[in-house]
Amino acid sequence: MPRDAAAPAILLVDDEPHSLAAMRMALEDEFHVLTAPGAAEAARLLEQEWVQVVICDQRMPGQTGVAFLAEIRERWPETVRLLITGYTDPGAMIEAINAAGIHQFLTKPWHPEQLLVAVRNAARLFHLARENERLALEMRLLSSTAESRLEKRRRALREGMGFETVLRAPHSPMNATIAAARQFATFDVPVLLVGEPGSAKAQIARAMHYGSLRSDKPFYDLNLAGLPEDLALIELMGAKRGIALGGVARIGLIQKADRGTLYLGGIETASPGLQLAILRVLTEGAFTPVGGQETLRSNLRLICGAGCDLRARVAEGAFRADLYFALAAGEIAVPPLRARRGDVAILAQAMLDDLAAQHGKPVHGLDEAALGFLENHDWPGNLRELRNEITRMLVFAQDTVLGADLISRHILQAPPGEEGADRSAEAALTADGTLKDRVELMEMRILRETLTRHRWNKSRAAAELGLSRVGLRAKLDRYGIADPSGRVTQDEEED
Repeated sequence: MPRDAAAPAILLVDDEPHSLAAMRMALEDEFHVLTAPGAAEAARLLEQEWVQVVICDQRMPGQTGVAFLAEIRERWPETVRLLITGYTDPGAMIEAINAAGIHQFLTKPWHPEQLLVAVRNAARLFHLARENERLALEMRLLSSTAESRLEKRRRALREGMGFETVLRAPHSPMNATIAAARQFATFDVPVLLVGEPGSAKAQIARAMHYGSLRSDKPFYDLNLAGLPEDLALIELMGAKRGIALGGVARIGLIQKADRGTLYLGGIETASPGLQLAILRVLTEGAFTPVGGQETLRSNLRLICGAGCDLRARVAEGAFRADLYFALAAGEIAVPPLRARRGDVAILAQAMLDDLAAQHGKPVHGLDEAALGFLENHDWPGNLRELRNEITRMLVFAQDTVLGADLISRHILQAPPGEEGADRSAEAALTADGTLKDRVELMEMRILRETLTRHRWNKSRAAAELGLSRVGLRAKLDRYGIADPSGRVTQDEEED
């Protein structure tokens, strides 16, 4: 009969022709039936056909059914095996199950309906086993793929937030800070970062986390500066229901950062009560939520940032000495931006690229004069002030390159670089000098700032200052002030 591709293949093995004929008749309406008079012929068929169920008689010449089914178990373990026998000895049945993995015994004389139900169940068992195997393979594949994707995301996260993100020049003073931070990153100890506000302490702390063994765990940060003690305690320790705003329970950052890293900025502003709670977390790994009685534990790494010398605060009695010494094992100094003048151009360009993309404005660089002013400024607000200045320049920009005319006036009026005319006169402002010397110094700065804003158009600058072009030129010659770009403007050519 032609084979139905959807019908399971069943192999009947019996040395009695009439028994084979009877079983075929009972099964052929639902199954693709193959028959074999002995073990040798049955093995040949198994090599050629994808058989799901084998039904074998126990008593056959040359080899018993149990022995043959045991061989099938070794070579085709997924095939479901049934045995027809005239014996019902429990000991023999157990031995057969152990030896050949018999799924079911059929005793003689068998009933056609009984045989049909047994084969249906066996075929269903084969299908379920195959489906289970397929699902298991898919789960392993999905798990492997998910782990691979997760690891790629973690790697990208580490690379995107690691020490490479702390932009600096090849010979920057920040290099020593980063080298020390790299060393401490791999040691699971508290670290204290000391530097002015806005000097990238939080960025370094995040880089240390992603360079540590805790990199696959969470990183949290909180700036304590300006936070009232009660609010800071709730943010860190959490709160029981009814304590925090809204009446709901709060989970604190110390609990959230378990097995991860927590960065606390402005540690010098922490109140005495908050200092004690932080010390307990450091020394015992324990904390108590606000309004609660139970003691919870957290295995976190604490990195703190201070905007001043904590040793002076300890000497003043404003900061706990035991907390300072618990943190000071890993104390790292972070230089201010005024000590990193060589980094300003790199940082300004990176900030401009980021802001231009964020605001959709096609500005791609700063001219040399603008960079000269930016590098010369002391930046008391550090990176935050620099970013604000770049943002302001971008807002007013009309060209694709930011010029010095866009820089804020207080920056333009600052003393220029080491070789500038104003720098040579700096001593006149700080040392003893006549009023004439001091007035001349301020006059030089005003002239330079005004010309820069007007892009060295002397006619416009003279008009704003109430001078004639001849008078302005005389003052510029007297003070040695010239356009740093070397350009010759149209109004000069006309002179």
